[in-house]
Amino acid sequence: MTTSPRILWTQCLEIFRNNVNEQQYQTWFTSIKFKSYDAEAKELVISTPTQFFYEYLEEHFRNIIHFTINRVFGGNISLVYEVEVVKNGPVKMKSDDMPSIDKTEPSKRQPNQSPTLTQAVGPAQDLDSQLNPKQTFSNFIEGTSNKLPRSIGQAIAERPNQQTFNPLFIYGPSGVGKTHLVNAIGTKLKELHPEKRVLYLSAHLFQVQYTDSIRHNTFNDFMHFYQSIDVLIIDDIQEMIGLEGTQYAFFHIFNHLRQNGRQIILTSDRPPVSMQGMEDRLLTRFKSGLLAELEKPEVQLRKDILRSKIEHDGLQIPEDVIDFISQNVSSSVRELEGVIHSLLAYSVVYNKDVDLDFAQSIIQHTPKTIVKEVSLDKIVEEVSNIYNISQEDIYGKSRKAEIVQARQLSIYLAQLHTQLSVSKIGLLIGNKNHATVLHSIKAIKNRLKTDKALKEQIDELTDILKGNR
Repeated sequence: MTTSPRILWTQCLEIFRNNVNEQQYQTWFTSIKFKSYDAEAKELVISTPTQFFYEYLEEHFRNIIHFTINRVFGGNISLVYEVEVVKNGPVKMKSDDMPSIDKTEPSKRQPNQSPTLTQAVGPAQDLDSQLNPKQTFSNFIEGTSNKLPRSIGQAIAERPNQQTFNPLFIYGPSGVGKTHLVNAIGTKLKELHPEKRVLYLSAHLFQVQYTDSIRHNTFNDFMHFYQSIDVLIIDDIQEMIGLEGTQYAFFHIFNHLRQNGRQIILTSDRPPVSMQGMEDRLLTRFKSGLLAELEKPEVQLRKDILRSKIEHDGLQIPEDVIDFISQNVSSSVRELEGVIHSLLAYSVVYNKDVDLDFAQSIIQHTPKTIVKEVSLDKIVEEVSNIYNISQEDIYGKSRKAEIVQARQLSIYLAQLHTQLSVSKIGLLIGNKNHATVLHSIKAIKNRLKTDKALKEQIDELTDILKGNR
C-alpha cells in the first residue's frame, strides 16, 4: 500500500522536531502546511504564512528541510513554497529562489501599522517619534569626552540626507548620556526638517514588536512600517544579542533604509568588536559608518554639568561643594545628578544649608559613588614594584607569563580607578584592542574567585592608590 503524501509530510515534521529545539519547531515548523505533491514531477508544495517565514526557513533550515524531504519522499524532490500575498493571492517560489526581503511588496492590510506604535505610514506629522523633548543639545553640555559624537550628531540633525555618518554608532558605559544625545539629535532634526519621519525606540521594544508581528501574522506590516522611516534611532542595540529572528528582521530593515539614503543611529554599551552573539553581517554594517565613543565625563565637564543642573533647578550650592563633588563622583552623568538630588533631599529633611562639610558627610554614606583620581602611570608604577619588573615591560608587548599577569592586573586596576575608557586603557597599555582589555579584566575577576593571595594583593594596591598607605 502506497503511503499518502500527507503522511509522508507528517513524517518529515517528526524528523524536523527531533533535529531542532522545541522553541524553533513551534515557531517555524508548526506553521508550515502541506499543499500538494506531484509524484511524476517530484514537486512538493508547502505553504508558509508570510514572506518572512519563507525567507527565514530558507536561510536557517534549508539544509535540514531538503535532506529530510529527499529522504522521506524518495530523492531529487523539488521544493516549492506557497507564500500568502494579500494583493494578488498566493505566490509560489522554488526553494532555491530567495529574493531579498527589501524587494518584496509589503502586505496591503489596513490599517498598515507597526504592531505597537500604531502610526499609519503617511505624513511625518502623523507619526509619534517617541522622542523626549526635554533632552536637547542646549542641555547636553559639551566637554572633551563627548565633543566628537555631539558634533557629529549636530551635523546629522542639520543635514540628515548626507551619508558620511550613516550609520552613526554611539557607544559607551551606562550613564554617560547616550540616550540624551540621540534624543537631542532627533529633536533638533524634527525641528529643522519637520517633513522627516523620525522614530526613536529601544532595541527591547523593537524585539517585542517583532515577536508580536510573528505571533499575529502582521510581519509584512511591521516591515513596511519600519521601511517607511527616514531617521531610525535605536537605543541599546546590544539587547538584540542572541535574538536571531530579531536580528534577521533588523538586518533587512537596515539594508532597506541604508540603500534608500535614510539615516540610522544606534547606541550600545560596547563597540561592535565586543558584541559576541550579534550576526557578523550586522556587525560589518555597524562598522561601515562612524563609530563614536562617549566616554565618562572628565573633571571640567562634571563641573559644567553640575553648574547647569544647579542653575536649572534653582539651587544654591557653593563652588567648593561643586569642586568636591566633581572630584569625587566620576562614574557617570546620572550619578552626578543623583548626588545633587540627595543633597537637596537631606538639606530639606535636616533643615541645613548645603556646605562642604555637609556634602562630605552625605557622600560618605554612599562610598560607592566616590572614585578618587588615580593616574595610569601610578598604577603601573605600583604593579611593577610588586612584580619587580620595569614599567616599560607592562607598557610593552612581551608575552612572558609574569609580565602578562602584571599587565592584566594593571588593566584591571585602571578600569576600577581611572577615568579612562576601556579603549584608551588598551591603547596605552601595550596597544591592546577593546576585546583584549575585556579579556584581561575577566581573567583577573576569574582568578579572584579562588586566589586569596591575588585578592590581598589588589586590596594592598587599592589602599596605596587611595593614599591609605
